[in-house]
Amino acid sequence: MTRALPGEGLEIRANSPSFAGQLAIEVPMANSDTADYRAILLSAVENIVTRFKERVDAAQQASPPNKEWVRKALRREGAERCLVRMNRFSTDVIVRHGDALADLLCQFPDDVVFVVPYEFALGYQAPDHPDRLSNIEALMQEKEWVDEWGIGWKHAADGVGANPVNHPIKDWSQLDDYLRNHIPDPHEPGRLEAALSTLAKFGSGKYCVGVLNLTLFERLFALRGMDHVLEDFYTNEKEIGRLCEALTGYAIGLISEWGKTDVSAIFLSDDWGSQNALMISPAMWRRHFKEYYRSIFAAVHRWGKDVLFHSCGNITSIIPDLIEVGVDVLDPLQPGPMNLAEIASQFGGKVSFSGGIDDQRLEDYSPQEVKDIVRRTVDTLGRPFGNAYIIAAANSILPSVPLENLEAMCQACHEQ
Repeated sequence: MTRALPGEGLEIRANSPSFAGQLAIEVPMANSDTADYRAILLSAVENIVTRFKERVDAAQQASPPNKEWVRKALRREGAERCLVRMNRFSTDVIVRHGDALADLLCQFPDDVVFVVPYEFALGYQAPDHPDRLSNIEALMQEKEWVDEWGIGWKHAADGVGANPVNHPIKDWSQLDDYLRNHIPDPHEPGRLEAALSTLAKFGSGKYCVGVLNLTLFERLFALRGMDHVLEDFYTNEKEIGRLCEALTGYAIGLISEWGKTDVSAIFLSDDWGSQNALMISPAMWRRHFKEYYRSIFAAVHRWGKDVLFHSCGNITSIIPDLIEVGVDVLDPLQPGPMNLAEIASQFGGKVSFSGGIDDQRLEDYSPQEVKDIVRRTVDTLGRPFGNAYIIAAANSILPSVPLENLEAMCQACHEQ
């Protein structure tokens, strides 16, 4: 249940520009108390997020074109400096810091623009969907829903992001029906519609990145449940293969839709690592997944786009394989699980890097420590390799990170 933000200076308006004809509450655009932002009415949250996006988009549009030099940098052909992707914020961060956060991105627009047509946990929702949810409704309160894949998701009241809690393929006897009737159509009209307006503004001059989340492994365990999937590698290898084949077909279909747009790259995600190692053996990964990734990444390259592959945790053991099958940029290089100096030594110059700034501890550092970490990471992952590195947090920045640390990170990124 939401409630009005306690405090002074709240103004009730009947004619909010984002909510014409509805009652909205105007709130301070920066909320320094971590608890306060969770008490804001959803309509006001929507207003804050809309204003943030409008301001950041306007600043990005006013900044010089950069598509060609960013592409050159990521293809390891040399650049004057490393690239910057500061805008890796959860919705909660935007709501907590509001205009102060927008000020940072307006002063220092990102070099890489991510174009997201829909929140991955919600999936595509057609305009006439009877139970259509907004990102704010789903991710700023306790909520459960079922997406287009039949996966049940839940967002906890004080959580960041959502998790799959109900899995549609509970028994392999359901597989034939699921493959025939329930896998979404990647070519469905309107699927990328929400991204096209952003691409119309930026696509010709900026390095824009389309998004395809939950490519194979993460979609598998959302459909089956993690415990079942890990057993299935031993007990139901044939069925796992059939489902992976279908998921690969879906991915290649969606890539073809992105391929028709002005994006310069496609970001694909599958979290394979724990804090210590791969979640399955490298041999099992190669047996079950390597060739599917080769097919998927080849489809991206056929459209002349770059492959940005995101995989959290310690994935060191399969980095050579990922490079072999076509990854151009490896993200997010979490410095807790991975040794960045070793990664740079072994793979620098063979693949471009992205991430590397420790999101898990960003709230613990002083602003000066944040600046020092950014500089050291640039010296490790960027400078020795022609600056083929996107400076970014190693995952979504959380609302517990103080604004002062975000300011320090942004300043350091642009003081190279």
